[in-house]
Amino acid sequence: MRWDIFCQIVDNYGDAGVCWRLARSLSSLHGQEVRIFCDDLPTLNLLASGVDPRIKEKIDIQPWEASHENVRHPVKVPDVVVEAFGCELPERYLTNLFIAPIKPIIINLEYLSAEPWVSEFHGKASPQSHGIPKYFFFPGFQDDVGGLLLDPIPPIGSLVENQIPKDLQALWSTLRPNAKRISIFCYPGAPLRKWLSDLAALGENVDILLAHGHAEQLNLYGEQPIELPNNLKLFSMPFVSQDEYDWVLSQCDFNIVRGEDSFIRAQLAGKPFIWHIYPQEDRAHEVKLAAFLDLYLSDASQDLKLATIAAMTWAMPSDWFNSLQIWNKHAQAWRTHLLEKQGDGGLAARLVRFIA
Repeated sequence: MRWDIFCQIVDNYGDAGVCWRLARSLSSLHGQEVRIFCDDLPTLNLLASGVDPRIKEKIDIQPWEASHENVRHPVKVPDVVVEAFGCELPERYLTNLFIAPIKPIIINLEYLSAEPWVSEFHGKASPQSHGIPKYFFFPGFQDDVGGLLLDPIPPIGSLVENQIPKDLQALWSTLRPNAKRISIFCYPGAPLRKWLSDLAALGENVDILLAHGHAEQLNLYGEQPIELPNNLKLFSMPFVSQDEYDWVLSQCDFNIVRGEDSFIRAQLAGKPFIWHIYPQEDRAHEVKLAAFLDLYLSDASQDLKLATIAAMTWAMPSDWFNSLQIWNKHAQAWRTHLLEKQGDGGLAARLVRFIA
């Protein structure tokens, strides 16, 4: 089938990351014909860089305007249109769908949530005045929702020297072999200065890998540079592709992630992590976080539950860091659980079956 995916980038990386991962899964795993129309091609292309050219060349990446401004060569009507995260389709593109002899199916791909109400709305019709069939599709963890994007499943195990991605080889050669590794990709509101100072006071050797631009974003080296003892060292990562970032998560002992795509990748890395969920004014993010933790910690001991909840709500590392070993075992078991629950192929496979 022919698929058109529309992606308007709100959160710089997360929206584009989900759309790209969905496109590559549909194309490489399910043999679908996929186009992406995106309003920020530089970001999308950066995330897609480093991918096997045989995978990338199968996906037609186009600017947003190309969906409706190419008058001489109008866009062919697809079988499926995906509105990622409820973005509105361009009016002229929608008009072309009205007059098409065979109408496509429109999928409103919603945000990921572990909240119980999601299963009540997943797959439900969303009647439109124009008559083109449209349905809600909710990604999620339960069996009766849309599933998770799995492709590619990240590596697990010790570092193999010749597997270090080219863009990270220079950085990796400077890391200390006797130090723990923590990657950080968070929003500006995180209390990172205080968090790092508290971590340093624990006395362990830790190498901190800051996502591209984070040192400047969080003003760690600005007018009042952060002062840390020698046991804690900060390293700024270059901008890396989606696959390279997945690899980084798999090679760290602990990860701080944000958004939707990196949230799932941290779980698939099988390592303890903090999900810095995007803060919302109505505090809806707190409900979403609590719903996830109810699932994530359902089989955990009371001590681990308290430690994990403390970490996820930005308690200082001194309150929970000594639980890292048992948390690591739990994270590996959770990864195995996720892969078993998504054994039907996850979101891309469920979406293809839903359309059929």
